[in-house]
Amino acid sequence: MDINEFIVQVALPEHRVFAEEIVTEMAESAKARGTGIAKRSPEYISNKMQEGKSVIAFHKDGSWAGFCYIETWSHGQFVANSGLVVSPKYRKAGLAKAIKNEIFGLSRKLYPKAKIFGLTTGLAVMKINSDLGYEPVTYSELTQDEEFWKGCQSCVNFEILKMKERKNCMCTAMLYDPAEKKHEVAKQFAEELQKKPKLYERFMRIKQRLVVKPKPNKTGLKALLFLFTFLFK
Repeated sequence: MDINEFIVQVALPEHRVFAEEIVTEMAESAKARGTGIAKRSPEYISNKMQEGKSVIAFHKDGSWAGFCYIETWSHGQFVANSGLVVSPKYRKAGLAKAIKNEIFGLSRKLYPKAKIFGLTTGLAVMKINSDLGYEPVTYSELTQDEEFWKGCQSCVNFEILKMKERKNCMCTAMLYDPAEKKHEVAKQFAEELQKKPKLYERFMRIKQRLVVKPKPNKTGLKALLFLFTFLFK
């Protein structure tokens, strides 16, 4: 299946008829991954469409194919591109990347000074984010808005997040800072992920061992952020 078979656009109010299907697929995808996401209602998704703060994708036959929306935190200082989902029958066509590119552009247009961030355990998403200029960061560099962190309560790893006092968890934090003129680190990070994807699995295994320790040493937590650099040397 070719990416040219799809239309990716800013969602319009009339697309609200797909809200129920989108919410259902979000829940099913999270269940399949073994993780959780902040649960959203069809009404919430419909509002994002009404506000012009979401991106939707359709196959050329008119069927719904994918979705993502924008959330703002800390009075607009931080932006998250949330709820990325692709219909199972249209996966592996490059659609997730196309949607991320579109929602990223929309975020930059609506909130040009905001830092754009995300938390992910997925290699594919990390690659996409890196191509856009995101860099791995510590959790302390993300929004500290309590409402954002409440969204993690539905994740299977929430107890780990609480145990680590919100300083670390199984997700990798990534951030795009518009104040940075160059994103060489992100570019190199993306290139290495592309060349050595199996090392990502090693990274996750090491991270899991470090994160689940009841009392990890300070050096271990600080070094975790730079673990990729070590692995790719």
